[in-house]
Amino acid sequence: MADERFAEHLLHPEGRGHEPAGSRSGAAGGAPCGDLVRISVRVEGERVVDAGFEASGCGSMIAAASAVVTLVRGERLLDCARIGSAEVAAELGGLSAGKHHAADLASDALHRALGEAARWDAEVAARPGRTLVAMSGGVDSAVAALLCARESGAEVCAVTLELWRDPENDAEASCCSASAVRVARALAHRLGMPHLTLDLREEFRAGVVEPWLAEHAAGLTPNPCVRCNGHVRLDAMLDLADRLGAARLATGHYARITPDGLLRAAVDAAKDQSYMLAALAPASIARMRFPLGELTKPQVREIAEEAGLPVARKPDSQDLCFLAGTGRAAFLARHGALRDRPGDMSTAPAGASRATAATTTSPSASAAASAWGAATSRSTSWPPTRTPTRSRSDRGRRSTRRRSRCARSRSTATPPRSTRCACATARGRFPARSTASR
Repeated sequence: MADERFAEHLLHPEGRGHEPAGSRSGAAGGAPCGDLVRISVRVEGERVVDAGFEASGCGSMIAAASAVVTLVRGERLLDCARIGSAEVAAELGGLSAGKHHAADLASDALHRALGEAARWDAEVAARPGRTLVAMSGGVDSAVAALLCARESGAEVCAVTLELWRDPENDAEASCCSASAVRVARALAHRLGMPHLTLDLREEFRAGVVEPWLAEHAAGLTPNPCVRCNGHVRLDAMLDLADRLGAARLATGHYARITPDGLLRAAVDAAKDQSYMLAALAPASIARMRFPLGELTKPQVREIAEEAGLPVARKPDSQDLCFLAGTGRAAFLARHGALRDRPGDMSTAPAGASRATAATTTSPSASAAASAWGAATSRSTSWPPTRTPTRSRSDRGRRSTRRRSRCARSRSTATPPRSTRCACATARGRFPARSTASR
């Protein structure tokens, strides 16, 4: 029977060569084996009304894509979002270990297509208690999703953003790669949640990476996390929540919200991430939930272990960002923001001035930085390092020393930015903290 079902999909593939009008597509593959697949779906309201595919490579790839089309046609969008490689393999009557990669690729392509369709075309009826939760494939977001699901009457949908794809920095070395998306989807399905993928690689490069490179070249110290959360990731997910009829968006950030809608530091001061959300609009904060705000990191890992989540001991996401694996200097050098000058963030040749360095940024980085700067109303540079609480007399002595340094710097010609005193550099660069004191 299994062979008959596989043969039926292989010899008479459902939807091959069909691309529905107004459909959204997702692609996967390109591995050395040569398997490629593109799934196209058309969503109206909350249903997938039509689907088709195109595939090349081994017969298993064609059969798996046909199985996907069969599984999704006419079904509810959120039900289709529960389909993974296991369901694709089951539709084919089972797959051997050597052929299971075809089900993985077909599932990847399907979820990219569903994510695009959900983002632009879906209109799912709102339901009280429905929450969209952001899952990165790490322990924090997995526990946040688990805690949301445990609430009485809650319905949780999961979304993972694909922000970066780099052959030198992918798989387990990145928190936002195609491999991480697959891990997050498996976790969501394990918890019984529908899962969608949003491909924001273009937005992430234009809104975060290019400005980050440009500001490094200009001698600044940008904070990609504030910019990413404040203007790229969370805005896109809140828009998706509207499409899916979800009133709230939950994330694994360590932060809290006061009853009057202000951001507040997390209980775990060592893990507090409230500053990463400083660029969010108040209306966005009002729709956010942070289930980990009252927990410490050891407690989060303990919850994950008790639930049997395989990511219970996974490294923190900040250790797996798009810089991880290669390191900051290697990333900057590979993308044209450094020359062979260790320790210098300039792109200029040796001996060039800082002003010259700022003008040698690549045209794409400069254009992206200019466009992004015009679209944002406040700076998102890295916030000052937190210091332990000091007594009033200590703070007074520290302010006196700072004023003395500023007076000395004003008494001479304006120095280069790299030697300007810290307080002068910081003045006007760092936005006011939006977190309330605990």
